[in-house]
Amino acid sequence: MTASRPHPLVVQLRFARSEFLRGVTGVSDEDGAVRLGPMNCLAWNVGHLAAQEQRYFLTFAQALEPLPAIAAEFKTGAPGSTPRLSETLAAWREVTRLVDPWLDALTAERLLEHPVRDGRALPPTFGNMLLRTTYHYWYHCGENQAIRQQLGHTGLPQFVGDLDGEAPYLPEPR
Repeated sequence: MTASRPHPLVVQLRFARSEFLRGVTGVSDEDGAVRLGPMNCLAWNVGHLAAQEQRYFLTFAQALEPLPAIAAEFKTGAPGSTPRLSETLAAWREVTRLVDPWLDALTAERLLEHPVRDGRALPPTFGNMLLRTTYHYWYHCGENQAIRQQLGHTGLPQFVGDLDGEAPYLPEPR
């Protein structure tokens, strides 16, 4: 890809991220920490997506783990917790800031590669990791909206945002 245009799948990930953030905008730390039934709270979901991006795109892709506490506290299967939304958003912003240069450099060829860990190639390709992360954002967008509805929040987004303007279909480069 050129420096001016990231791979089309990266554009889609960034749109999913923006919709995820739109879904938690204006939520207080108090509401962000409310657990309803078996669901995790909004703040935990933010930390969870930060943990996934760190694991896939920093740890697996670049052998980096800048926020080890995020990796431990918010991994799949970790005990539920009620962190402060402002803190998990700050961690999410730091992780995505560090991930973005790697995403900007992705090529169609690189997306077909397998990350290597401890001298072994892992089963998923970077492309599958990118897709899994994008879809994971959409899953939690829906869950977060359900949580906010149950908390009595109003004026919530009713549908995805400006897909045509922010993440239109882009053909894969040749």
